[in-house]
Amino acid sequence: MRFDTSLLALLLLTLSACGSGGSPGTLTYFFSSDPRSLDPALSTDVPTGESIVLLFDNLVQTNPEGEIVPGLARRWDIDPSGLHYTFHLRTDATFHDGRPVRASDVIGSFERVLAAGSSGGRSWPLDPIAGAPAFTAGSASRIEGLSAPDDSTVTITLAEPLNIFLQFLAMPVAAIVPIPLPADFQEHPIGSGPWRFVDWAHDDALLLARNEAYWGTVPAADSLRIRIIPEPLTQAAEYEAGGLSVVEVPFGETRRWESTHAGELQRRTALRVLYVAINTRRGPLADVRVRQALNHAVNMPVILETVAAGRGVLSAGAIPPGLAGHDSTRTPWGHDPARARALLAEAGHPDGLSLQLWRTPRPVYSRIAQALQQQLGDVGIRVEIVERDASSARAAARNGEADLFLTDWYGDYPDAENFTWPLFHSRNAGTGGNLAFLADPVLDAALDSARTLGDPAETAARFRRIDARIHALAPWIFAWFPVDVWAMRPEVTGWRIPALFTGQRWQEAQIRP
Repeated sequence: MRFDTSLLALLLLTLSACGSGGSPGTLTYFFSSDPRSLDPALSTDVPTGESIVLLFDNLVQTNPEGEIVPGLARRWDIDPSGLHYTFHLRTDATFHDGRPVRASDVIGSFERVLAAGSSGGRSWPLDPIAGAPAFTAGSASRIEGLSAPDDSTVTITLAEPLNIFLQFLAMPVAAIVPIPLPADFQEHPIGSGPWRFVDWAHDDALLLARNEAYWGTVPAADSLRIRIIPEPLTQAAEYEAGGLSVVEVPFGETRRWESTHAGELQRRTALRVLYVAINTRRGPLADVRVRQALNHAVNMPVILETVAAGRGVLSAGAIPPGLAGHDSTRTPWGHDPARARALLAEAGHPDGLSLQLWRTPRPVYSRIAQALQQQLGDVGIRVEIVERDASSARAAARNGEADLFLTDWYGDYPDAENFTWPLFHSRNAGTGGNLAFLADPVLDAALDSARTLGDPAETAARFRRIDARIHALAPWIFAWFPVDVWAMRPEVTGWRIPALFTGQRWQEAQIRP
């Protein structure tokens, strides 16, 4: 088997060296960094998440529009209490080694993520299952809320109603793996998804082949090669040379590409938000007036236009356009240096203050940070920019060591809850996503109750009020919701920008002869 796999990898890599992003049957994509892992239990980064959805299936899945659709579960029932879920598995799904997917694989996959002593992953999407915390703590030998009445039925009972639980089940960490795991699973993963693993040359390329036995839409292309190309300008150059099937247009190149590649471009407002987290526990930043002054000091429309070529929707809250709960009538903080100085004086800082702005090495972040430094300096806020590698910068922010942290948040699922509860609830301070360390009892209570509401209209109204309070508390310097601009080569068809980064499975994409 190892000889055959290596031979296939060599053949596909040779074919993909041809022009137009590969041979007629080979699509070529890219990641900016190597996946952390190809194991769903360790899915904590974007490249890993994108890889998981290609190789594995979930009970339910997300389509390119961000909608929940059947996966390994062909249908499901939810009882009126919102506590009990029954999933009816399809009987034609098999893993890449030919084994049928059974209910016991679902149970085992979830137990593996939640097991006591497991580390390095993100188990929180499965924590709402009754008995999950006790199982993780080692005080229970089984998960009370998980059972399999037969090989094709899985029942899940929650500890309390949660109106976004189906969204949780579509996340990469909830993907289903074969139980027991193959011995070399970490380097040769076996899933049931539309693509099969072929080869992984770390920091170079990941090679996948079409799963001919897939229960759903079999990919139109023979293979998918994912190259590791860190620099955006290099990615763009590779695309223009025919070495990539699609590419995200670099911000600084947007105007040129709009002129030279107009017919190849796709645009979509991303379920993502760019912001500067303000650590509300650090000295003067605990005062809402200081945080409001930071927002008034910044001319965000100018930064958006000059740094990001206008590729964004200015934010007046944390909930992106397109999600129920977004309020398009709310006005962003306006650029008002005089008001910023007045607020600083009211808060006891008439001579300004000194802060550190932490960021990662991403080129666009460098330009944004410099613009912020200059504009904040104009009102007496002296900013020192601290650049660290991504893991070190994030660790500093999560540990509360950064005054300000320039970052973004990718939606894990298309719901307003995902842009509010993890980012602002006090229980998520630091490592949970709340990098502002905001602790507001009124907001906490509203966020908790919004997760249990059953009526969609009432839920949307609740999140609009939540987002308004977040905006007024100013735990961030609010920036924008990015607009993704991608190019697809003229000979490629069937690919489109997904609403979520995990929503594109490349099943319809192909290269025309």
